[in-house]
Amino acid sequence: MKKIVLACMILLVFISCKEEAKTSVKEVKETITETVAEPIDSIVEVEIKEPVKKSARQLKEELTAKGFKTFDYVDEKTKDTVLMQQYFMAFLKRGPIRGQNEEETADLQKEHLAHLAKMYELGYADISGPFGDDGDIRGITIYNVPTQKMADSLANSDPMVKAGRLEIEMHPWWAAKGFPLR
Repeated sequence: MKKIVLACMILLVFISCKEEAKTSVKEVKETITETVAEPIDSIVEVEIKEPVKKSARQLKEELTAKGFKTFDYVDEKTKDTVLMQQYFMAFLKRGPIRGQNEEETADLQKEHLAHLAKMYELGYADISGPFGDDGDIRGITIYNVPTQKMADSLANSDPMVKAGRLEIEMHPWWAAKGFPLR
């Protein structure tokens, strides 16, 4: 649509010019530049599909097949089946080796954040973040993996942990599937 409008504008400018230019070249260029600089919309038909909603039973079967521990119960108020899954919460604690210089610490922090981003992208971690105080527990990561051994392995591959600046304390943790943070 904007291409058609642009073409019409250019055509009108040329028709109105005739022998005598009523509009300067500079003004035309500014108009064209302004029009072209706007994002061009296009109409593309996209079939919007509703996300496939799985039953608690289907989710439980899928998770169990992948090695996850689960259980379910019926919520008395809503009469819905609530599926609980075991996750692993890693407490990132102040480690024994804290003598890195400022540059080394900055590099380790950059590598630490890249590691956490990778864990999230690969689907191994669902949420991570630091605590807001300066205590011995520096932050948490919640791992969405079937075993504590796997969670320990992933958490201990963090560059900050390898360098001794952080250490891991891992705990199994249960949460309902599909319930968002509020």
